[in-house]
Order: sequence, then C-alpha cells, then structure tokens
Amino acid sequence: MAEVTAPRGSVRLRSVTKTYGSGETALTALGGVDLEIEPGEMVVVLGPSGSGKTTLLNVIGGIESADGGEIQVAGVDLTGRPPRELVAFRRDRIGFVFQFFNLVPTLTARENVEVMIELTGRGDRRRVPELLAAVGLTERMDHFPAQLSGGQQQRVSIARSLATDPDLLLADEPTGALDQATGKSVLKLLQETNRQGRTVLMVTHNAAVAAIAHRVITMRDGNISSMEKNATPADAVSVGW
Repeated sequence: MAEVTAPRGSVRLRSVTKTYGSGETALTALGGVDLEIEPGEMVVVLGPSGSGKTTLLNVIGGIESADGGEIQVAGVDLTGRPPRELVAFRRDRIGFVFQFFNLVPTLTARENVEVMIELTGRGDRRRVPELLAAVGLTERMDHFPAQLSGGQQQRVSIARSLATDPDLLLADEPTGALDQATGKSVLKLLQETNRQGRTVLMVTHNAAVAAIAHRVITMRDGNISSMEKNATPADAVSVGW
C-alpha cells in the first residue's frame, strides 16, 4: 500500500463521493466532500440521521470504499484500493470505538484487549494492564463483559482501540448507549487520548459534545454544511447533556 508524504494522523479528502443503490432509488451519502484534519486535532462531526456522517467515518477508516475522489489517511493513499488492502490498513493504522462495544463475551477485559494485539501483530501485550489502568479498570480486568457495566465495557473498547498504537482514533456515537455520567467519563478518556497527541475524529448526534473539540463539522445531505473552530475546547466533565 502506497505511502505518501504526510504526518501520522492526518486526513485529506478531495471531492469524495459515495452513493448507495442506483437509478431512482439511489441515495447520495457523500456528495463531493473536501476535508483536511491535522495530526493531533480532535474533530467532532454533527448532523441528523442520514446526513452522511457515519459514511464519512467509514470511508476515512477504510470500512467502505468511496465511489470517487481522493483519500489520504495517516500517510496512506486509499484511493481505489481493493478491499484486502483496506482491511490491512484499518487493522494496522486505525483505532475504532463504536456505540456498541463488540466485545467477545467469552473473553475477559484483559483478553479482549490482548486479542487485538494478537490479530494485528502490533502492540505489546505487556502494556495491556497499563492500558486498562488508564481507563480505570485495574480491578476489573479479569472480569467478563457480562460482569461489567455499559460504561466499563466502553472503556475496554477504548483500551482495545489504543492497544496497537493507531495513527487515528475514529469514534462513532461512543456515548450513544450511555447515561450522562458514564458518557462524560468516556468523553474524558477520548479527550485525554487526544491530549497525548493522537488524532481523534468523533461522530455524534449530541451537539453538546462538540464543546470538547478543536473543530466542529456539521453535515447535511451528504455534504459539509458548516465548519467552526473552538478557540478553547471545553473540558469533558463540564459538557452539558
């Protein structure tokens, strides 16, 4: 997979399009999106259901291929890459946090993080206790998902996403299934991850979350309708809900 001259964690999209279906039933999810994200930024993407925000995240993360345009992510040119190369890219370079935690129910918290290292061949298993401690799960690392609260499971998901030292962390509605207090705790973890120098791109329907970002992008009908900078991002614990 070709490398381009770009810093880790950077994102460059040029006229990116994505359409689902064809003919009269065709749905334009991305209508020619241009976007640049700098390394170390925290960017929040807002928009109503069907606005294209999750498709944008999926294209950047190599989960889906764009129909047209140019895509460069974390120093890799994704334009026109076959599925097998996109699989390798997202395995090796991207961390994902989803609304639903996707933990393996028969593995402990520790094992759910370790399995990512085993599958990718990246990261160090000796760091797993450190990662789980960083998300406040030192006392719960040998518990199974069913023995953890929703917030604790999301913390395991975040630790797992960081286990391979990804260039970019993509979060799709990471607080959508959580109560206010737990959601703020997860946002705090994401913000701390960003403050350590990792680029974070988060999709959410909750406009209040935008306060913690360096930049806020709003999407509508498959296009970026507005883009604003926060001069001083708020601390996650102060976010309204």
